Amino acid sequence: MSEKILVVDDERPIANILKYNLEKEGFEVYTAFDGEEAIHTALDVKPDLILLDIMLPLKNGFDVLKELRTQMTMPVIMLTAKEEESDKIMGLDYGADDYITKPFSMKEVIARIKANIRREKYKDPDEEKKSKMVQYGNLKIDFNKLEVFREGEIIDLTHREFELIKYLVLNPDKVFDREHLLKMVWGYEYGDLRTVDVTVRRLREKIETIDDKYIITKRGVGYYFRRI
Repeated sequence: MSEKILVVDDERPIANILKYNLEKEGFEVYTAFDGEEAIHTALDVKPDLILLDIMLPLKNGFDVLKELRTQMTMPVIMLTAKEEESDKIMGLDYGADDYITKPFSMKEVIARIKANIRREKYKDPDEEKKSKMVQYGNLKIDFNKLEVFREGEIIDLTHREFELIKYLVLNPDKVFDREHLLKMVWGYEYGDLRTVDVTVRRLREKIETIDDKYIITKRGVGYYFRRI
């Protein structure tokens, strides 16, 4: 069965180009041209992945993503013509898995879609159960329930933030460069390395305190998880 992709963009020529090229790759493609239509179509067809533009009529992409994340967990890649860091942070914070800035390469779009679907399709359902639970300092991670606690209070993490802390925690005190993390956590052979930096920044804001620093930057190299 072909994976279903929902392309959401109010610029119909862009949506049609994406649809044409993705169908050539064997995907079943649906389109929506405003925020309301995007939500209705997503709930109806239950796509395996959504390409979601930020600038949309009726409801913008952020509002669409926020609403869908209360009911659906499929990967979402934001499409944006903006370069502002705040837009990228907001998208990731609302639960986007990544972003692609227009104008984009069709090869890059297809590669990222395949990487995200591959990770979802071939995830080991028993992986978290094997890992069970770990605790460092005031931070506790329950791999069975996919939950993270700080000082006993549950932290609201996006799917990608959880995958990142999980990877770092299961490989403590090992330094990983951004290219490696992009490949292992996002499944990308190449891409915007700022995606890693933004996700690390948001994750730090959620799990760390003034006294407890877990994700350490190795200047000029990358990041690692420090056991406390």
